[in-house]
Amino acid sequence: MSERKRVCIIGAGPCGMAALCHFSQAASDVRPEVVCYEKQATWGGLWNFTWLTGTDEFGEPCHGGQYKHLWSNGPKECLEFPDYTFDYHFRCPIPSFPPRAVLRDYLEGRWTNGDEDLRKYIKFTTVVRSVVYNDASQNFTVVSTDLQAGVSSTEVFTHVIVAVGIFNVPNKPNFDGIDKFEGRIMHSHDFRDAKEFKGQRLLVVGASYSAEDLALQCLKFGAKSVICTWRTKPMGFKWPIGIEERPLLQHLDNNTAYFKDGSSAEVDAILLCTGYRYAFPFLEDRLRLQSRLTMYPDNMYKATLWLGGGGGRLFYLGVEDQYFTFTMFETEALWCCRYIMGTISGEPKSEAEMRGDADKWVSRRNGLKSPNDDIDFQADFIADMSSAVGYNPEEQKVADMLHKWKRDKVVDIVSYRDKSFRSVFSGIEAPLLKHRWWKVFDDSKDAFLKNTE
Repeated sequence: MSERKRVCIIGAGPCGMAALCHFSQAASDVRPEVVCYEKQATWGGLWNFTWLTGTDEFGEPCHGGQYKHLWSNGPKECLEFPDYTFDYHFRCPIPSFPPRAVLRDYLEGRWTNGDEDLRKYIKFTTVVRSVVYNDASQNFTVVSTDLQAGVSSTEVFTHVIVAVGIFNVPNKPNFDGIDKFEGRIMHSHDFRDAKEFKGQRLLVVGASYSAEDLALQCLKFGAKSVICTWRTKPMGFKWPIGIEERPLLQHLDNNTAYFKDGSSAEVDAILLCTGYRYAFPFLEDRLRLQSRLTMYPDNMYKATLWLGGGGGRLFYLGVEDQYFTFTMFETEALWCCRYIMGTISGEPKSEAEMRGDADKWVSRRNGLKSPNDDIDFQADFIADMSSAVGYNPEEQKVADMLHKWKRDKVVDIVSYRDKSFRSVFSGIEAPLLKHRWWKVFDDSKDAFLKNTE
């Protein structure tokens, strides 16, 4: 008699929902029983906006780090689902760089486009406290708490998919004198509204996407000036007047910041755009991914199946550094679901074969030297996974668009969101914005759809 499979999905954001979608579409004779735990009151994960920071209404750490006026920093054509295009969802072409509310609307359309109501598989406002693997039974014991009812329960599963994301626990570096700084200090995870810094001299610590975007946001909404301080290398963009870059902050003396090049500046507020730590506290130690953010984490087959414990039945989704996002999550989720259901030809492989395959990707990862290398690496990774499951996200064409996007940012960091891209699936060229991004202060879906040439 074949084993009755029971799958636990932790998280109902883009990764967890992708897995739910694919399980729901599977044939009934191979489809396992699925339960998804989501600690928020709705699906969407990171794409939900909340004014709360620190802890939520139940005293749990706030998951979300989205902020008002967030617009996509990459073309929507690079994260478009092959079988559910933006043109189909909105019934008309829309510009290439939408705000958060538009992207969330698109995601929700994808999740409600099937025959089943996927909500029936999800236990909302329920947080997973503990996941332990039993080697003898080859099962996982999962302890969760219904936050609304205040009741804990224990269930047993044959497989676990961890889909909680990697932008949950902020990395907060220390600097000499920061404890005596007289102004506001916050990590980008707690950033909610650029208007808070109107008229202020802002110090942004970091040199990646959040630093780039929040520096522009704050200047756009009235910050007096912005200094971005970098550790390894500057972002190097042609910044608008009001934004500059300096080497790493060394120490603070009240409101005076001192930098590695010997310069100093008076600042009113500090924004830490210093990334996140992998954090999966609900997993027992041998099941827990512990790694720096990377294009391909160690000890993982297909960057998805955990090789450190769990009997080949523990999976992570979306834990690598990301360029492709939605379509990569979709590819990983489809591969994961098909692997669990036993419908991938040639799988499962032996542990030795899996480790050999993982080592090849890690070796190539270690040789990456630039963002363009990263893009090509991730395109090849997606091609490798998608070929096994018959999925076609046109990753090479999308990679070409990502290379162009990177060039556009170098030319003009302020206007790159005004560019237009063509969908590789519908073939439709996105219309331009009527009013350019730098001059638009309403990020609602309705305002965006009206702002089209």
